[in-house]
Amino acid sequence: MELYQQYIQELQTALDQLPWVAIKHMVDVLHRARLANRQVFIVGNGGSASTASHMACDLGKNTAMPGWPRFRVMALTDNMATFSALANDYGYENVFAEQLRNFLRPRDVLIAISTSGNSENVLQAVKLANERDAVTIGWTGNEGGRLAPMVDISIAVRGRCIEQIEDIHLILEHMATVALLRAIRTDIAAAPEADDRFDPGAIVGDNGGGLANMNMAVAA
Repeated sequence: MELYQQYIQELQTALDQLPWVAIKHMVDVLHRARLANRQVFIVGNGGSASTASHMACDLGKNTAMPGWPRFRVMALTDNMATFSALANDYGYENVFAEQLRNFLRPRDVLIAISTSGNSENVLQAVKLANERDAVTIGWTGNEGGRLAPMVDISIAVRGRCIEQIEDIHLILEHMATVALLRAIRTDIAAAPEADDRFDPGAIVGDNGGGLANMNMAVAA
């Protein structure tokens, strides 16, 4: 039992050290992206590819509210025909960047997940996103690797155990999903007359409108 208890204790320590300000900033950015009809892209390898797919599913489905904008979200891990063709013809390091070239526009959002922070295909995707004036968010581990200084918002899980880093990345995506659903509910409460005539400008003004409660949404 000692091994299992140690694993949980280390996991709790890493959770306690999460950069909460950066997490709140990320949720704010994603909420605004949804209201502004921006595209959200998510990338990662291995277990992080699974987290990318999971997050795209949760953001696309679990935050939907009638009459309000839905997330335009895509995990670039999910089209194996495209993924393998790009790897075969352009190299594995380009499987994400080449997909982004077809879709990415200024102020879209890229969430880049890499436990080491050094996955070359993830870094290439972030490089392209920065060149195209997209908003970049990096989820990584330990000190953040090469990824952390490249992104606008860096969320590094403090720890060297890949399994624990991946555990917490999945917790992060679930926290973000819950917070983003709550953000829409907060906006509805602030503007109960809103319906299919929804106007983002009426909610997201200079003070962020319903985003005033986002800190509570993430911390809950």
